[in-house]
Amino acid sequence: MPRLLAVCAVHQLRPDAGSNGVTAIDKRPVEGAAAVGRYGVRGDVQANRTHHGGLDKALYAYAQEDADFWALQLDRDLPPGWFGENLRVDGIDVNAARVGEVWRIGDRLELEVTMPRTPCATFARWVGGSQARGWVKRFSDEGRLGAYLRVRKTGSVTAGDLVEVVERPEGAPTVLEIYRGV
Repeated sequence: MPRLLAVCAVHQLRPDAGSNGVTAIDKRPVEGAAAVGRYGVRGDVQANRTHHGGLDKALYAYAQEDADFWALQLDRDLPPGWFGENLRVDGIDVNAARVGEVWRIGDRLELEVTMPRTPCATFARWVGGSQARGWVKRFSDEGRLGAYLRVRKTGSVTAGDLVEVVERPEGAPTVLEIYRGV
């Protein structure tokens, strides 16, 4: 059964060469239960609200299986939050999730898959070093993007909670299909 490995929120804003001058990509696991409201994890922020956050991008989910792939490729540990995600999940193919799919995490929280993550230059700078060069294209080409989610029912969740797909709209495009324009 799929499960939630970690709930992550911004650890600290970091200086960034982008137009905002700071980034909130540095997410780290929250201890214990985390409250999730309509705009995401309590205590989390987005530095660039034009491209991140809001009701349709309240949460960003990333799969442990995809993180493991990149850990091998980059030859480094990629703990929960490293991709800027709010939810690190295990046992669910986030990229094959259908837009409109509804997940229940724990007893109450209900989320709706809305769209894929689009990698950006801030993410490449976060990767850093020689690996940052060409990162956006490499990440995109691999198709291990993760998904943005809308909060349908608020609640609190804890690492270890089960993730259940409660609704999967037949014929709706997957996150990866949307990204690739299929």
